[in-house]
Amino acid sequence: MGALWVGLFLAVALAPLGFVFVGPTPAGRDFWTELSVALGFVGLSTMGLQFAVTARFRRLANPYGIDVVIRFHRQIALFAGALVLAHPAILFAADPGRLALLDFTSAPWRARFGLTSVLALAALTVLAVWRQRLGVRYESWRVTHGILAVLAVAFALAHIELVGYYVSQPWKRGLWVAMSAAMVALLAYTRVVKPLRLRRRPYRVAEVRPERGASTTLVLEPVGHDGMRFSPGQFAWLTLADSPFALEEHPFSFSSSAGHPERLEMTIKDLGDFTSRVRQLPIGRRAYLEGPHGAFTIDRYDGPGYVFIGGGVGITPLMSMLRTLADRRDTRHHELIYQARTADDLTFREEIDALAASGQEGEAPALDLEVVYVLTRPPTGWTGESGRITTELLRRHVVDDWPAHKYFVCGPQAMMDSVERELLAGGVPLHHVYTEEFALG
Repeated sequence: MGALWVGLFLAVALAPLGFVFVGPTPAGRDFWTELSVALGFVGLSTMGLQFAVTARFRRLANPYGIDVVIRFHRQIALFAGALVLAHPAILFAADPGRLALLDFTSAPWRARFGLTSVLALAALTVLAVWRQRLGVRYESWRVTHGILAVLAVAFALAHIELVGYYVSQPWKRGLWVAMSAAMVALLAYTRVVKPLRLRRRPYRVAEVRPERGASTTLVLEPVGHDGMRFSPGQFAWLTLADSPFALEEHPFSFSSSAGHPERLEMTIKDLGDFTSRVRQLPIGRRAYLEGPHGAFTIDRYDGPGYVFIGGGVGITPLMSMLRTLADRRDTRHHELIYQARTADDLTFREEIDALAASGQEGEAPALDLEVVYVLTRPPTGWTGESGRITTELLRRHVVDDWPAHKYFVCGPQAMMDSVERELLAGGVPLHHVYTEEFALG
């Protein structure tokens, strides 16, 4: 299925080349002009496809995981923008006299629309790449990002329509109208249809529970429905507002067991902005969840046992997996290697210790779990592991058929990159290592 989606993406992205290379072409158009037009069309169609990539269609994202899809969106959107910007750059280089079209006051409307589209695209790219350096809040950026994307595509469509050279034939116009209508339909689905569906499935904040590591567990109960079934390790987009049409939403992993869809828990670390307000949420606050999403789950990958490696609040999806395994009375041996700065930063430490102890004593819920805490700033007298997670550390604790295990790694990006390198250097196959970026917003 994954290969099918890639093939379909390429087919749609390259389809507009038919506007340039199929059928009669305008007289007097040189190679560079035709090349610039071809690049512009492919760039625009690829930009339009981003509405589908970011619409969170589960069937599209499932083969890869939505974190991979979002990373793909970030990279391919930059590539599409470069193609679009190459269109006027080549035209101006081939004929410097065309620079007069940059005079907004005297240029024809087709040029004005084209210039406006390029400016919107440039602003969109700058904000997407340097948002944090510019100090733009995520919520403001998200609204601006959507508006600029719509403007860039809409003005580009108007530019092509007014130029008219490549959409004059009936079949080309039909294809162009269909592609334009698809973009509008995707936007309507994302901004209208999906919120209307969410409106019928609200949640309420049932509990706000402080945790170690400056984190807070938000407990959500469904209102008038059975809740959300998910696989352990997945996440959902959370909206805390009276209406699902609110623009502020954030992705958070479930930390609760997948066996309890009627009482969902999300554990959120205070990182400033939105997350700093979670602890003050009133009981009864209306909420909406869009999901579940993600391929980072034990339900997709079977094995003799799992090795969970977490850092900081990356323990959240791993805790969902551990709680689910305990509820399922899983009898396999599992390892948890949890890295934090200090002992006080070990979120869920008491429950993790209880899970490990219950497996040893045969009490419910039993789980055969070995726990290794790794502190980067250990206190005086600390007898556990310290520093970073290395191949030597892994070999000390994962001693049974090391490469055969399935490894789930979640935490800060630098930690995940380091652990993945260590695992691969130790002989673990790449397809046995599963990671999830913990900052999609």
